[in-house]
Amino acid sequence: MNRKDTSYLTARPADIVTAADLLRAGELVAFPTETVYGLGGDARNDEAVAGIYTAKGRPSFNPLIAHVPSVEAAKRHVVWTDEADRLAQAFWPGPLTLVLPLKPDHGISPLVTAGLDTLAVRVPAHDTARALLAEFDGPVAAPSANPSGRISPTTAAHVRAGLDGRIAAVLDDGPCGVGLESTIVGLAGTPTLLRPGGLSADMVEACLGQSIGTYKQGDALSAPGQLLSHYAPESSVRLNVETPVGDEIVLGFGNVPCDLNLSAAGDLTEAAANLFSALHQLDGTGRPIAVSPIPEKGLGLAINDRLRRAAAPRGA
Repeated sequence: MNRKDTSYLTARPADIVTAADLLRAGELVAFPTETVYGLGGDARNDEAVAGIYTAKGRPSFNPLIAHVPSVEAAKRHVVWTDEADRLAQAFWPGPLTLVLPLKPDHGISPLVTAGLDTLAVRVPAHDTARALLAEFDGPVAAPSANPSGRISPTTAAHVRAGLDGRIAAVLDDGPCGVGLESTIVGLAGTPTLLRPGGLSADMVEACLGQSIGTYKQGDALSAPGQLLSHYAPESSVRLNVETPVGDEIVLGFGNVPCDLNLSAAGDLTEAAANLFSALHQLDGTGRPIAVSPIPEKGLGLAINDRLRRAAAPRGA
């Protein structure tokens, strides 16, 4: 792809207007959400969406999330359901993505859905993201703003390290608070957890008053973030390590000896917020990464999901 100058924007109102104008022109803009930084393009513009895939080096069979400013905006593109209404009332704006059937007149580029008849849609909670979406007044397709398969970005510096010269602008408003991508729930049939994330499955089930299904590796791709090898650093990653070997650098959790700790207090929320930033930092050392055991409960399910994908054989 042709290299372009990447502009650095802030959360000032004038810069948000500039970012929205770039999106209208079919350009790509990275922006913060409460989960991670997203790489945004007009979800109705085939060329803009194709540019997202090109900038990231992302497989075209991997669908994207459309970010919108409100429930009303989401309803323009998808068939709304009672379950969607209950979850949106409880958790939007926030780190929850809903996958719903497309309306006949949805207007979304087929490149966003990777040819599926459903759309992944979310209302983010981050003030700057919401201001940008309101100013743009349209759906913004936005996967994480990093080269495909690599560690997700939680700061503007992470974005620029991976995508500088490939996109029009980065809108910087500091580090992301949640640090894990959104939880994705499929509502095109039986409610199903398609990807664990920043909202625990227990909270989703409590809201719906029922157990939900779970996506199994090997099922057809139906949402972003389901590729086996994903969120991967350049260095190798070994999980559930209590005793490091060789030159391994240790990413700890809880009261353990380590080089960098996700949460010395054993707090899963703190660990989730620190995960991608810590992986970026350790990957910069060039040493293999060993990760302490993390409980498989609550946000630990999402943390371990990301770590297993980071540790998976490349190209899987």
